Amino acid sequence: MIRRLYAALTTLAGPALHLYLRHRLKRGKEHPTRFGERLGRAGRLRPEGKLLWIHGASVGECLSVLPLIDLLLARYPDWTVMVTSGTVTSAELMVQRLPPRAFHQFVPVDRLPWVRRFLDHWRPDAVVWLESEFWPNLIHETRRRAIPMALVNGRVSDSSLRSWQRLPAFIGGMLDDFQVVLGQTDQDAARLSLLGAASARCVGNLKSAAAPLPVDDEALKALRQAVGNRPCWLASSTHPGEEIAVWQVHRQLQDTLPDLLTIIVPRHPQRGPEIATDLAAAGAEVSLRSTGGTPTAATSVYIADTLGELGLFYRLCPVVFVGKSLPDLPHAGGGQNPLEPARLGCSVVFGPSMGNFALLADQMTLSGAARQVADPSALAETIGWLLRDERARAVMADAGQALASAEAAVTDRVVAALAPLLAGESR
Repeated sequence: MIRRLYAALTTLAGPALHLYLRHRLKRGKEHPTRFGERLGRAGRLRPEGKLLWIHGASVGECLSVLPLIDLLLARYPDWTVMVTSGTVTSAELMVQRLPPRAFHQFVPVDRLPWVRRFLDHWRPDAVVWLESEFWPNLIHETRRRAIPMALVNGRVSDSSLRSWQRLPAFIGGMLDDFQVVLGQTDQDAARLSLLGAASARCVGNLKSAAAPLPVDDEALKALRQAVGNRPCWLASSTHPGEEIAVWQVHRQLQDTLPDLLTIIVPRHPQRGPEIATDLAAAGAEVSLRSTGGTPTAATSVYIADTLGELGLFYRLCPVVFVGKSLPDLPHAGGGQNPLEPARLGCSVVFGPSMGNFALLADQMTLSGAARQVADPSALAETIGWLLRDERARAVMADAGQALASAEAAVTDRVVAALAPLLAGESR
């Protein structure tokens, strides 16, 4: 009954949803030339042959699935892969990084007429949903057409578990539509089973098995020349409030590291000019990468507000703070993937709010691959220690790369779990 009510309400809300999307378009949160895809209008012709549709919410999910796509295309040469997501940033990254026989479309907003238009055009032969992006109309309509579905790297946070337990029939009905359910961790698999998934299990975390982030070698060479022998550290994937905290860390370290360079890569690059204005007002000498700036001797903070260059800055900076993890900030909570910098030999530091990567954060701290700090003051102390102690950095880097290597077989196990789905076998 709840599902039917949801379907009816979202159908009737068409005009309001359209206005909402137009508002997002004006704010740059929808793609200006691909807006119709959000209404289920295809941006290209359907390719011939079998089509696997993979859906992830945003950047993290889409990047984590790239090695899986490579392996699936190698194992299944008669298939094409369509990746959908809902954010402009993830779409731009997928256009850059998807291999041949794979392409990106925006996911339609979860309104039945738009969902049906989308499915009528694409007619996928199988679907893989990533993590916790549950859209009831899309899931039910896909299942109604007898298209097999898998949930991969499924994640159920504490708050999501409490919320879904209030609607057991609703979530149970959705989870029952999946032929294969793979939790991100054993705990996630147990929670998915509790909510109604049949035969949920864990074969590993795809985010632990991702390939190293790419780099432009010439850009890296140019930045290394610009930085020279200056000590530098990186605050990656930062959110509002964290940049000022990062500047406070820089000021705290200036007395003992007077030529320190702090580099900030904001999670949302469009915030670069705003961050530059705020930090300049706080006394920082700022250079902005999006306007062609490079670090000079006078630069104290370099803001890398460009898309898809984290791999470059992870290779440039030996010490990395992973953002969205400091407490008592407007957007604190959840963290970002700490294994990405560890995989490239960085010493990794993060705050206490790592709920989205809790198991991975615990594994990294216990193995010596990362340090967890309580607040900006502790962050400054830890960053200063690591910048001065080359041996400590080397020990952390070795531990991080060992942990990353141990997870390399996860992709093979996920492909094996998906084999019945791609062969058309039912559960």
